[in-house]
Amino acid sequence: MSDLSAIPAVSREWHLVARPQGWPTAADFALREVPVAAPAPGHILVRNLHMSVDPYMRGRMNDVKSYIPPFELDRPMDGGAVGEVIASAAEGFEVGDHVLHGLGWREYADVEAGQATKVDGSLAPLSAYLGVLGMPGMTAYAGLFETASFKEGDAVFVSGAAGAVGSLVGQFAKIKGASRVIGSAGSDEKVKLLTEKYGFDAAFNYKAAPVAEQLKGAAPEGIDVYFDNVGGDHLEAAISSLKVHGRATLCGAIAQYNDTEPAPGPRNLVAVIGKRLRLQGILVNDHWGLKDQFVKDVAGWLRSGELRYDETVVEGIENGVDAFLGMLRGENTGKMIVSFTG
Repeated sequence: MSDLSAIPAVSREWHLVARPQGWPTAADFALREVPVAAPAPGHILVRNLHMSVDPYMRGRMNDVKSYIPPFELDRPMDGGAVGEVIASAAEGFEVGDHVLHGLGWREYADVEAGQATKVDGSLAPLSAYLGVLGMPGMTAYAGLFETASFKEGDAVFVSGAAGAVGSLVGQFAKIKGASRVIGSAGSDEKVKLLTEKYGFDAAFNYKAAPVAEQLKGAAPEGIDVYFDNVGGDHLEAAISSLKVHGRATLCGAIAQYNDTEPAPGPRNLVAVIGKRLRLQGILVNDHWGLKDQFVKDVAGWLRSGELRYDETVVEGIENGVDAFLGMLRGENTGKMIVSFTG
């Protein structure tokens, strides 16, 4: 039985109020107050502690058919969140339990019990379940080991390598015996982080010189695997550097998410034929069969100290949109998290 006095009268939540044209602006969003009610049978009421902002959310702001429905206008947005159960009308969930669920972008969430997963804050900080132990970690794990068919001795190139997914891809490859791991990032500070903290063999600032030129310098003998978080000139450069029978996992194209015109494809796509390359997209939802192995491996690597991760934390739901826009601009190192205080 829940203590109904713990239920607040109102909750704040972010609504999308206009479809962005190009780069989103603050005017496309509104932070609104809504009433909070006790959970219905089979539901739990969760006070969100941390929420995720991710690149894929930009695509959901467009009213186009995709692998995931678009956000509705004048309705709360959603996304990964971790919180504490404050009222329960569902078997198996007690007040005080911590859960992972998909109703972020709000302070309090009424969650159907089947859509919530208990998480253990003693194994890792709760925010880690939105990053290294959550969807980004699983994306990196499945994208490298299953989609790209990584094997020991492969040379690997990762774009957007200081982000939530890329920083893990490079480390997973090193742990599993890559011959060489190269990363690109958008600042000299991030480049330094890749080599000094995450153990990449080489890294470069893609803003400093053409990507193809820098990649050839970092991997003169070519690469076997490319993990693409960026698209554009990075994909074109990778096609040039991939060896025969190379594999590329196409995870994201953040460089193009705010374009108002379609971006041109790689000019060297014909090389895919002669090199017999495999370019394959990944959606993490296709790979949840790997979840148990993923958690076992990653939790072990965290315990041993082999795997390191960073978070960029923005405090306060009122700053949620600023955090999202900052993530699109590459202002985060590792996972961008919005934490709720007070």
